[in-house]
Amino acid sequence: MEQVTRRTQVLRNHLLLQSSPPGLLSPNHCVNYSPPDVAEPFSFNPTDMRILLDAHNLPDRDWLFGLFTQSHLFNPLPRGAKVFVLPDYNQPMEQQREVTMERIWYMLEKGVYEGWLTDTSPEAQMRRFALLEVIGIYDHSLAIKLGVHFFLWGGAIQFFGTKSHHDKWLRDTENYAIKGCFAMSELGHGSNVRGIETVTTYDSNSGEFVINTPCESAQKYWIGGAAKHATHTIVFSQLNINGKNQGVHAFIAQIRDADGNVCPNIRIADCGHKIGLNGVDNGRIWFNNVRIPRENLLNSVADVSPDGQYLSAIKDPDQRFAAFLAPLTTGRVNIAIAAIYSSKTSLAIAIRYSLTRRAFSVTPNGPEVLLLDYPSHQRRLLPLLAKTYAMSFAGNDLKKIYVKRTPESNKIIHVVSSAYKATFTWHNMRTLQECREACGGQGLKTENRVGHLKSEYDVQSTFEGDNNILMQQVSKALLSEYVATKKRNKPFKGLGLEHMNKPCPVIPSQLTSSNVRCSEFQVNAFCLREQDLLHRFATEVSKYQAQGQSKEYAFLLSYQLAEDLGRAFSERIILQTFIEAEATVPAGPLKDILSLVRSMYALICLEEDAAFLRYGYLSTDNAAVVRKEVTKVCSELRPHALALVNSFGIPDAFLSPIAFNWIDANAWSSVHH
Repeated sequence: MEQVTRRTQVLRNHLLLQSSPPGLLSPNHCVNYSPPDVAEPFSFNPTDMRILLDAHNLPDRDWLFGLFTQSHLFNPLPRGAKVFVLPDYNQPMEQQREVTMERIWYMLEKGVYEGWLTDTSPEAQMRRFALLEVIGIYDHSLAIKLGVHFFLWGGAIQFFGTKSHHDKWLRDTENYAIKGCFAMSELGHGSNVRGIETVTTYDSNSGEFVINTPCESAQKYWIGGAAKHATHTIVFSQLNINGKNQGVHAFIAQIRDADGNVCPNIRIADCGHKIGLNGVDNGRIWFNNVRIPRENLLNSVADVSPDGQYLSAIKDPDQRFAAFLAPLTTGRVNIAIAAIYSSKTSLAIAIRYSLTRRAFSVTPNGPEVLLLDYPSHQRRLLPLLAKTYAMSFAGNDLKKIYVKRTPESNKIIHVVSSAYKATFTWHNMRTLQECREACGGQGLKTENRVGHLKSEYDVQSTFEGDNNILMQQVSKALLSEYVATKKRNKPFKGLGLEHMNKPCPVIPSQLTSSNVRCSEFQVNAFCLREQDLLHRFATEVSKYQAQGQSKEYAFLLSYQLAEDLGRAFSERIILQTFIEAEATVPAGPLKDILSLVRSMYALICLEEDAAFLRYGYLSTDNAAVVRKEVTKVCSELRPHALALVNSFGIPDAFLSPIAFNWIDANAWSSVHH
């Protein structure tokens, strides 16, 4: 009876909101939202940091952000006192596809695409990069749909075509008079482009090429735009001339008429619903004796004369094939940059949430603690923030190299874009997962973005080059440079390997908090790792060859060292671009915080890569010093966390409700009956 009486009293007091006697339950104070901007003073100007991070075309970026917020096409979502602008991923697939196309028409009318293909100046290319980055922040499907049309279809015509192709196709592509797609991947071949099975022959009697899908595995697969909207495609196919296979070539083929009807002798099927990117209409294509004019061969690399003679200034089939992969470099640059901005978005949301959400008390009857005041939470998010900063500077450097490219720089662009595409997209997926978990249950809501962005960006790890294969290509390029340099008996020059000409760096036998934050030590540690791994890799491949293995198989057997080397190369050049960006900033608060962020990047790379311990670059004692220093730098970065994410320059409307007043956004008054 005493227990019954006690429980009855507790319930009565609870219902009447009366205070309980000592020892009984008492009501807690309601949780209130406190804006972090008030409690988190800034030691540096986020506007200055944004100028450094975005680097170019800030007014153009802000103009496009404004266009999105002005139109109901971009799905304004009122939550509490704010309005957010984000796609409705709960729409059916067909509706997502149609609204993506409507948004493309809206931007066309506003002049967004002006000069995207017809102006090749570095300034125009940087503007294009900036606008595509803003589009990607809003919706990955929209960015990919545009990327296929402009950079794959349009890029193929630019790179592979000659003046007649440029005059005929580029202006109509820029104005969307035609809608292009890019048919390279097949059911049976993705990364192995050389193995594709589509076959094209030449009919000298009619002056036409004839394209065929000889078997089911040769069907073109995952072709963005093919399922519904595209009118034309670039077809990658084996070219068979007089019974001889001349390798992969690119052709222009029409697949739909102006009314959207599929052309004769072509079959198109939908790839169906996907885990993400459902605003992109991926399709499958079969060709059955499809005839196209001889002029539709993109002939900057090779041509076929009217009487059927194969003509090419590049006699080496391997070099000719490499020339056909040029448009993929553009795609890899775009994908790498998009991954950075996805990481920025998720970190801005998760860190803002962690500065207002509290959980548990550390003292009896004390206030609950902000999530970001827990050292464990700092360690989850702040190293990822530092990596995102480092990759931003690296991405900016890659864009500068790309827009000023020359035939001599194509190799370094290919190697660096491959390394960055893999490194940045892997980092993005890890960041999205950590941010999703750091937001708890709120991270599961589609409107809060971080959870859904995982499925939207997952594809980046495999399309336009599987990340693991790209990293092997990086290591293979480094190995080739190493072997060629040793054979010439001359210093290393190119691919950023000039540090190989210097004596092997020496790591201090006893690291301290002071020297691990020194940029000279950090560069030395990263160079030591890369130098040693390249030597080890070359030695191991040579050993397998000496045992009778082919060069290719010896390389495959050495895949673990290849993976370690690819990572070492990528992280070293990222660190160097960070240091170069830091050097442009005068002494003061901005430079101080950049130094701290750079140290966090370097230290977390040292801690996370087992190669530093595996190959003895760090002793176990020194590894412990690094680990301890990471925790210390996290605590020093904590007061600057809000300023660092505000520096991304992403408008509030493009984040999510939990980044702001999440109590107000979930209040009963916000529910639509």
